[in-house]
Amino acid sequence: MSIFNQKNAVKTEYNPNSLNIINAGTEVRGDIISNGDVRIDGILKGTVHTKAKLVIGPTGSIEGDIKSQNADISGSVKGNISIDELLTLKNTSKIFGDITTKKLIVETGGEFNGKCQMRTNNDSVKNAGSAQSQAQQPIKA
Repeated sequence: MSIFNQKNAVKTEYNPNSLNIINAGTEVRGDIISNGDVRIDGILKGTVHTKAKLVIGPTGSIEGDIKSQNADISGSVKGNISIDELLTLKNTSKIFGDITTKKLIVETGGEFNGKCQMRTNNDSVKNAGSAQSQAQQPIKA
């Protein structure tokens, strides 16, 4: 008799109120794919892809790329970050990688080392770093 008997199989459905948590003191190696919110207070060595919100707590660390709808980061990330809507870098955050997002908030003290591209409402991409190169060009009257 199989332990995966279909009569005893548990059917699971997506619950938008559920939260996936990796607690402090836990290390995960591999990729996370989720339709719901994800909170990481431990260590993840892999990518995260969620259609909802990602929260990285002050003790949280990710070595890999991130893709999500929204994100609040208080911990560290070594990898590229792609956020569909709002990315908030808290004052304890340390980011080493490129960011693509629609809206960005960086609190005083938050560290960001990389390039940033901002999406507009029509999904075109603007290079946030181009403001410096534009400032060096002569002003046309």
